[in-house]
Amino acid sequence: MKSIRNFAYAGLLAFTALNFAPSLASAQEEAHGTFTLTHDVRWQNAAVPAGEYRFSFNSEEFPRMLMLSKMSGDRTGFMLMVRDSEETKPSDASRLVLETSSAGSYVSAMELAEYGVTLHFSVPAPLTEKRIATTTTKAATTTIMASAR
Repeated sequence: MKSIRNFAYAGLLAFTALNFAPSLASAQEEAHGTFTLTHDVRWQNAAVPAGEYRFSFNSEEFPRMLMLSKMSGDRTGFMLMVRDSEETKPSDASRLVLETSSAGSYVSAMELAEYGVTLHFSVPAPLTEKRIATTTTKAATTTIMASAR
């Protein structure tokens, strides 16, 4: 009798665990892609050199982090805390929003049109001039080009 109770208990435990496990259908897709910086920028406290980068962002994780990996030249990686994010209407163009001061260019936002999200980053207070870098989106990746104009 005790073995039947143990078997029923194990079956109930397995059923409960499977019901509370997140399903694959409800998981959001991780945002990822590539972009090219044509000049050095500041991204929060990090000095990010010009080059080609791969990025990934998972909105399900906490704290929300953007991962950058430099693919050209010296291999470098960055983990950047996302200040906040907002859902946006999906569109064709992804882009980096740069704010410029006498100290240089700072990334204030990354608009990921394919994923319908905009990531916001911390920028030093007295920045005056705002620029938007245009981008080209490919099927599996997002290409972001930042250029000085």
